[in-house]
Amino acid sequence: MIIKRSVNEFPSMIVKEAKNTKIRWMIGPDDNVPNFYLRVFDLEKGGESPYHNHPWEHEVFILEGEGYLRTEDNNYDFKPYDVLYVPPNVQHQFVNKGDGILRFICVVPKQ
Repeated sequence: MIIKRSVNEFPSMIVKEAKNTKIRWMIGPDDNVPNFYLRVFDLEKGGESPYHNHPWEHEVFILEGEGYLRTEDNNYDFKPYDVLYVPPNVQHQFVNKGDGILRFICVVPKQ
């Protein structure tokens, strides 16, 4: 099965645990895929994801905006076209430090 979609086909949903953050499940639980889910996040100005951890990794590609990845040990600045890998069980948070939207793709294993 091939899936082809545009990000504009999906309404964004507010992430309740976050600040000024929305998510689009581009490939998710309703798609019956075997291994990974793909999400697009939009963090408005001042937006941030929850500061959290979990037993799976994140693989992230920054599409637009600028921000930083906060961890217990450091903050990692990023800009468009940067790639981030967050290992399992690492406390982390994505923060928009720019004036516009921070948009990124996040791939996670199917849980």
